[in-house]
Amino acid sequence: MLEQESKLYVQRNPKSQALSLKASQNWLRGVPMHWMVDWDLPFPLFVEEAKGSTLNDVDGHQLADFCLGDTGAMFGHSPPAIAECLAKAGASGLTTMLPSPDAALVGQLLQDRFGLPFWQVTATASDANRAVIRWARAITCRNKILIFNHAYHGCVDDTFVTADHGQIKTVEGLVGEPRDLTQFTKVVEFNDEAALEAALKDEDVAIVLAEPIMTNVGMVLPKPGFLELLRTLTIKTKTLLIFDETHTLTSSPGGYAKSVGILPDGLVFGKPIAGGIPAAVYGFSSAVAARIQDYLKHRGQGRSGIGTTLSGSRIQLALIKTTLETFFTDEVFESLIAKAQRLQRGIADLINKHSLPWHVTRVGSRVEFMCVEKPPDNGFEASHMIHQPIDQAVHHFMLNRGVVITPFHNMMLICEATTEAQIEHLVINLEACVTELLN
Repeated sequence: MLEQESKLYVQRNPKSQALSLKASQNWLRGVPMHWMVDWDLPFPLFVEEAKGSTLNDVDGHQLADFCLGDTGAMFGHSPPAIAECLAKAGASGLTTMLPSPDAALVGQLLQDRFGLPFWQVTATASDANRAVIRWARAITCRNKILIFNHAYHGCVDDTFVTADHGQIKTVEGLVGEPRDLTQFTKVVEFNDEAALEAALKDEDVAIVLAEPIMTNVGMVLPKPGFLELLRTLTIKTKTLLIFDETHTLTSSPGGYAKSVGILPDGLVFGKPIAGGIPAAVYGFSSAVAARIQDYLKHRGQGRSGIGTTLSGSRIQLALIKTTLETFFTDEVFESLIAKAQRLQRGIADLINKHSLPWHVTRVGSRVEFMCVEKPPDNGFEASHMIHQPIDQAVHHFMLNRGVVITPFHNMMLICEATTEAQIEHLVINLEACVTELLN
């Protein structure tokens, strides 16, 4: 099936193929950012226009987009409020390296939505995660961090460490890393309470950086009580708990942690926080902010290593303000979640109808199916379930029939512009895909 769908893709997309050949003369791997070839297609699909929940490629195909830039366009591509803000605010200057009048309001909006009082803006969630690690090490005088196995926190070197049957090692694919990252990074499995307690008991960890739900290796949900124990243990061992909610912003207008009543020491949000332009934020509790202020009184001279020139720009603040006011509301999320529930039911019914050894999971407006029967308990299990040939075949089949799902795993997002017809189109074509696979 994969072979025939690859051939069909080539037949359907001659203009993309021609552009790919031309682009290869000047771009590494033929694309502006090398992840763009991680779709495992014969050549990249070149997109002419993205609007709402729809992509139009250069060969004239219209595709229902359930990838949405892997959460970057979580509220749709160029929704009117974002497009209007971009045009209006952009006409008054993009960046000045000084605060704009929106700064005070955006800070209050962030506190109101997410429950923490002190914030900073960065260009990406990767930058934000680097910053919170630096601040944590500075104020705790500890140099180690703790992450969960196969977690993903952007391109932060310290987090590229995995555990394989108890062997802790630097991720093999990490490019150009000369250091032994295992010296400063502890790794435990998500949902492993005993391992978590053992890793924190020596009180040498500055920060636990975690997604409250693992999302980049398929979705791995926390077992009942696990996040509560994580919060309890980090308080007991004076370890900062920072939730990276870049993907779990799909859960509710306040993110996942707030929706389940857990308040960490800090939060990181990226990707959709400014409607899809490069922007991210990180926030701290009053107690952590006070420790940072005290540290800054006594730190030495020289550059901090935190912050970049284009961070906190006028255009970022304007778009964050618009995004928070327009989309982070109960009404918007109720609509998104209702549509996602319909998609989840449609896939679940399909799985039951064909007695497939698959399962489907939903968190907020984020839906994912795995081609295995039992949901994974941790990152190690999940890593051995995804990226299989069957997943690649499904992606190719769906793309050839006008449906885009996330290429790295079988994740689908719902935005305001997603229609019932698009949801039905996805389910119908997924059933056609399953039928062909079974035959």
